[in-house]
Amino acid sequence: MSSLTARLSAINRRRWNNFRANGRGYWSLWIIAVLFIIALFAEFIANDRPLVMSFKGDLYFPVLVDYPETTFGGAFETPADYTDNFLRGAIAKDGWMVEPLIPFSFDTIDFNLGRPAPSAPDRKHWLGTDNQGRDVLARLIYGFRISMLFAMALTIVSSIVGVAAGAVQGYFGGKIDLFFQRFIEIWGGLPQLFILIIVSSIIAPGFWTLLLVLLLFSWTSLVSVVRAEFLRARNLDYVRAAKALGMSDVGVMAKHILPNAVVATVTFLPFILSGAVVALTSLDFLGLGMPPGSASLGELLRQGKENLQAPWLGFTGFFAIAGMLTLLVFVGEAVRDALDPRKTFA
Repeated sequence: MSSLTARLSAINRRRWNNFRANGRGYWSLWIIAVLFIIALFAEFIANDRPLVMSFKGDLYFPVLVDYPETTFGGAFETPADYTDNFLRGAIAKDGWMVEPLIPFSFDTIDFNLGRPAPSAPDRKHWLGTDNQGRDVLARLIYGFRISMLFAMALTIVSSIVGVAAGAVQGYFGGKIDLFFQRFIEIWGGLPQLFILIIVSSIIAPGFWTLLLVLLLFSWTSLVSVVRAEFLRARNLDYVRAAKALGMSDVGVMAKHILPNAVVATVTFLPFILSGAVVALTSLDFLGLGMPPGSASLGELLRQGKENLQAPWLGFTGFFAIAGMLTLLVFVGEAVRDALDPRKTFA
């Protein structure tokens, strides 16, 4: 870390020191980053397939490869079901297997639950099961990964589109700026929920479908910030000098004005990220989000609402969403303070 700091410029070193000085945001970044990295390898943590196994002297990696049941002495060519007692007995007789920490995937139904679902937390299911007998902790891990990947993808794409639109508006001004402003006002007034309902009734909702629909409305969040920065900088002396030397408009925008605008927009990214998490969770809660059966934090909240006799469902969803948003807001506040030129590292 010290070598990285040594290579930074003076202003970036000041920003980094300001960020680290905000312990709440600094450690929130570490926590959310570690949780996200762990969730990326969810298949190796929560899965109904063994990580590695040996059968009659041969090594197999079911977590990575689909093997037919006949490979392990079964009668069918269908993919092996490692929760089947017959198959597990055959493997235990002629080999061994190493299972994940949580031997359930997000869609694994525990048919040996022995009690009505949803069931309360126990040694087998640390956070209990939902109304279909699926492990809540496994669904929480997979749902967290989907929420973070979706929010990051939406944030990145919408930021690129919003920065480009704001740059064109602010740099050229005039009729272009006037037309874009009126368009954004009309576009922002459209009822997003009704459009999502119409789209979900025509097209089966999915990850990419939701990403595209939400992108249509989320790109406007950064336009005003970038537009203001370009309007301020387009008449400055160094910009005029660059244009007088023959630099193209695209070159002036990308090399001389955009770096200053990016500093202003970076402070909004954690808040846009948290907004994307809320958007996906809300749609899943209303039944307009991911396809049925998908691991989803919003679906977990909806199950908590529908099963008040199982409070672990509502508590798990609530604390997961509240924790994610709290960490992201803390990171956003730390980034905002780090990029504030009025603040200095003490």
